[in-house]
Amino acid sequence: MFRRRRNAADDQPATGRPDAAPDDEDEFAGPDEDEYPDADEYSGEDEYSGAAGYSQQDTGLPPEQVSGSGPWDASSGYPQRERVDLGSLLIPVLPGVEVQLNVAEDQIVAVTIARGDSALQVQALAAPKTGRLWDDIRSDNAAEIAGLGGETAEAEGPFGTELLARMPAEPGSGLTGLQPARFIGVDGPRWMLRGVLKGQAAANAEFAGPLEEVFADIVVVRGDHPAPPRDLLEIRLPPDLRQAMEQEMARAEEEAQAEQRRQYPSPFERGPEITETR
Repeated sequence: MFRRRRNAADDQPATGRPDAAPDDEDEFAGPDEDEYPDADEYSGEDEYSGAAGYSQQDTGLPPEQVSGSGPWDASSGYPQRERVDLGSLLIPVLPGVEVQLNVAEDQIVAVTIARGDSALQVQALAAPKTGRLWDDIRSDNAAEIAGLGGETAEAEGPFGTELLARMPAEPGSGLTGLQPARFIGVDGPRWMLRGVLKGQAAANAEFAGPLEEVFADIVVVRGDHPAPPRDLLEIRLPPDLRQAMEQEMARAEEEAQAEQRRQYPSPFERGPEITETR
C-alpha cells in the first residue's frame, strides 16, 4: 500500500547545497540556487492511503550473475527482485512493509518505508562526478542536529560510516525528549542515497535488519541529465497508481461537497410549496 502524506519534519536536517568546484559538478544550465529548496523541509500534514494495486516490476538479473552489494546503480547489474518503480528509486517489495510518499508543495521529496513502529526514509541526490558527497552531507546533518539541541556521534555500520543521533521529538508525534535516529548513506556513480532510520529500528538491530535489507536492495536510476550536486532526483508515481490516486481524491472531494450541501442547503433554493385554494 502507498500513503501520500505531508508531514512536519523538524527532525530532518536540510541537506543544503555547498558551492562545489567547477570540475566537481555536472555541467548544467538552470535557475539560481534559491530555486532548489532543501528537500527535507516539509510542512503540514495530509495523508492519503489506498490504491493498494500499485505497479510492481520483477526487474534485474539472476543473483548468480550479479557481483558486489547494493544499493545498486540502474546502469549496472542488480539482482532480480520485485520492486516498485518510483522514477529515480526502485524500491524492493517486502511483506509487512508500507511505502509512504513524503510531499512538500505538491512535490514528492522523499520515500518512507514503514514496518511496524520502525521507519526508513530515503532520498537520492545528484552527486559530483568526482569525490564523496556522503561525507559532506553527514557533517552538515551533525551540525544542524547540534543546532536543534540534539547529539550525534559517528560509528561504523553495514554501509560504512553513519551518524547516530538523538534528536528533539517531532512536533505532534506525542513523544518528548530526545529520540534516536540513524543516518546512513552510500555514494554511487553521480548519485548519493541517504537513509534515516527512526523508531525502534534506530536503536535496535533486530528491528533495523529488515529495513537495512530494503536499503541495501534499492536501485537508483540517476539518468543522463545534468543536475547540480545535492539536487533531489525526481520521485514519481507509476502511471496506474497516479491515476488511481487522482480518481480516489476526486471521488472523496465530490462526496465531501455532497455532504456539505446536505448539511448546509442553499437559502436561495425553493423548498416545498403549498397551494391554498379559496
